[in-house]
Amino acid sequence: MNAPVLVALDVPTAAEAVRLAKAVRPHVAGVKVGLELLMGPGSAIVAALTDDGLDVFVDAKLHDIPTTVGRAARQLGRVGARWLTVHTGGGREQLVAAVEGLAEGAGGRTAGVLGVTVLTSFDDATLAEVGVQGTVGRQASRLSKLAAATGCEGVICAVKELGVVAEVAPGLRRVTPGIRPAGDDADDQKRVATPAEAIRRGADLLVIGRPISRAKDPAAAAAAIAESLAG
Repeated sequence: MNAPVLVALDVPTAAEAVRLAKAVRPHVAGVKVGLELLMGPGSAIVAALTDDGLDVFVDAKLHDIPTTVGRAARQLGRVGARWLTVHTGGGREQLVAAVEGLAEGAGGRTAGVLGVTVLTSFDDATLAEVGVQGTVGRQASRLSKLAAATGCEGVICAVKELGVVAEVAPGLRRVTPGIRPAGDDADDQKRVATPAEAIRRGADLLVIGRPISRAKDPAAAAAAIAESLAG
């Protein structure tokens, strides 16, 4: 069984993305297409990976007026997005528009919105800088409730907030970025955890980028993480 890992294809070209996706495919649950690829090759890369049988997590982090978000979600549903991220901070109407737009675009194929709660590059001090009072945990709790109420399939949250999300919105799928194998550099993340710790604390899917994509042998790196989780 493949590991519950979505490999972030954080590369600039479609050719590199396809090559990386094919290398890690035997070991993981799917791949993530983020802003770098969307702003480069564009949404066609989502269609290409989907046509190849991969589950594609489109990390677009949509945040705009409801009409714009709904239309964007519809387009990404049409090209095959299995999951699509939307900032929960955009509010109820935006989330509903995203859920409805993605479903319409998918045309009956399984597809779900994942609400971004608090970025893993944020901490309590960062929240305060942008005018949000309280802790990261409290903010994640509020936004997870909103995601559940608007039909989202799940949320994006850091490992430290997994327990809070499970308590306030137990039906949501919990997808966790900021995952680093033991000994790896945290890079620009402030709230990180190892793959095993994330699963132990209740994550359903792990988003892992640089530890795999920048490894000398990405397939071997993905296989090692899968083996560690199987153990």
